[in-house]
Amino acid sequence: MDVFEIHGGNRLRGTIQIGGSKNAALPLMAAVLLTEGETILRNVPDLKDVELMGELLAQLGVSVRRIEPGILRLRVEDESNSHARYELVSQMRASVCVLGPLLGKRKTARVAMPGGCAIGFRPIDLHVRGCQALGADYDLANGDVVLKTKRLAGTEVFLGGPFGSSVTATANVMMAAVLAEGATVIESAACEPEVADLAVYLNACGARISGHGTPRIVIEGVDALRGVEHTIIPDRIEAGTFMIAAGITNGELELAGARLDHLVAAVDALRRVGVLVKRTDTGVNVSAARRLEPIEITTQPYPGFPTDLQAQMMALLALADGNSVLTEKIYPDRFLHVAELNRMGAHLRKEGPTVIIEGVKQLVGAPVMASDLRASAALVLAGLIAKGRTVIQRVYHIDRGYERIEEKLRAVGADIRRVKT
Repeated sequence: MDVFEIHGGNRLRGTIQIGGSKNAALPLMAAVLLTEGETILRNVPDLKDVELMGELLAQLGVSVRRIEPGILRLRVEDESNSHARYELVSQMRASVCVLGPLLGKRKTARVAMPGGCAIGFRPIDLHVRGCQALGADYDLANGDVVLKTKRLAGTEVFLGGPFGSSVTATANVMMAAVLAEGATVIESAACEPEVADLAVYLNACGARISGHGTPRIVIEGVDALRGVEHTIIPDRIEAGTFMIAAGITNGELELAGARLDHLVAAVDALRRVGVLVKRTDTGVNVSAARRLEPIEITTQPYPGFPTDLQAQMMALLALADGNSVLTEKIYPDRFLHVAELNRMGAHLRKEGPTVIIEGVKQLVGAPVMASDLRASAALVLAGLIAKGRTVIQRVYHIDRGYERIEEKLRAVGADIRRVKT
């Protein structure tokens, strides 16, 4: 099993190329199930989750080939199987993205209840209710969600949940509705750039979707979709993570390909802390003042502060000059990194869905354990500035969402290496 070994204290300087968005790539790959002919996806990150989605699609009759770095060629060759089995689905929650396209194209979908990171309870009731509203019959059999229909018909679907709109539920209902009869209106739809990117791809395939990027999406059903070429948007969470890396190390990074318009709330928070963020011709330049200001942050659905940057921001605020407050409104149990950061000398106190952060002057290296994807990134960031040696175990979590993060950081001055144990 691999671990990361980090010797902290180096200021980061240089350029990092931001890769394609993992959270956009996975539903885009699933959407190929709706199409006829060949699809070419560009700017596809080389990640464990992408590999797993490719394996799942292969089981569902899709040919998936990486024809060169960052480019996938996909084509549906066999539509006889509509069962996404537990062995793969349990390893990656985004596997649930096949639910909508299987139902829309093959009129039946059997998908094991999904797994993924240990960040709290994440039910898929909104996915099921949305598909039922379109005309699907629902059953639960041997741990599988089973949806069947003779035909799907357009309708109004409300997707507001207790913690806001659901990105994957919006994607699933949108994909199920593109081949339904008539018009579907999704109210309280997720507005994330990844949902908009999916709609752009589907429209290029022949779908008729409007309103994507807003809380009200309208889908006019069509008879068929064709495969096309599509370039995936840059990963805003990777970009945000490296922005925080520049801030925590008092460094200066050029993030090539990063899009500020996808990170408005995160950039606002970083600027209030004392991190300088400027748009450039090729991306974003990030540097930091020596003194970090404490702030209050609440995670919210897009365009609010992203839950996927909460852990990384906590590592930064652990070094601010004063007390900060960070409240998690999307996944209230997403705080397994708190104990590990405290092992490194942070002063963090959890109170329900809120963490009180008392800034310290220095973090210290320690052996720590990654619990999920974004917690892994937070521990790497803490290790970059901690005094001494930090060893992070279970780094397979970070490989799910960051493409060769240790190589990108080492290229800009970090003392980090991957070690096999």
